[in-house]
Amino acid sequence: MNEHEQDQYWMSQALAYADKAKQQDEIPVGAVVVKDNQLIAAGWNQSICQHDPSAHAEMLAIREAGKVLENYRLVDCTLYVTLEPCPMCAGLLVHSRLKRVVFGAKDAKTGAAGSIMNIVKEPRLNHQLEVTEGVLAEQCSEKLSAFFKRRRKEIKAAKKQKKAAQG
Repeated sequence: MNEHEQDQYWMSQALAYADKAKQQDEIPVGAVVVKDNQLIAAGWNQSICQHDPSAHAEMLAIREAGKVLENYRLVDCTLYVTLEPCPMCAGLLVHSRLKRVVFGAKDAKTGAAGSIMNIVKEPRLNHQLEVTEGVLAEQCSEKLSAFFKRRRKEIKAAKKQKKAAQG
């Protein structure tokens, strides 16, 4: 398998973890940490169910990878994540010394791996990551779009129901 095929394979695994988030009514983002083409750890968004704003897919996958590898440095590891990391997660990627981040969908609102800022390539920091973007982007974006479309519909229905109950 060449690098492009490996990227697609591992992103498909991250998408499966995004489905776990969706099943928990979380924003469907999934992440896997890979070293030597082997799965080390995985995570999915759990901020809502854990009442923890830091419980992003990347954060949980990297915490688990550190435990598995018994090292807080994830040298020579790649993180595959379905959505471009936010500033919090991008900072974590730098501190964990990941070699590479591969993401699917860009995040025009909080993306910190090139969209609105580029923390993972900031030359003033002591580590920079290789970045590959857009792997299975359409599938990653569709999961997120469908989730937010459903969420908006539910909010609209709840408002309509509340209005009807009052009137």
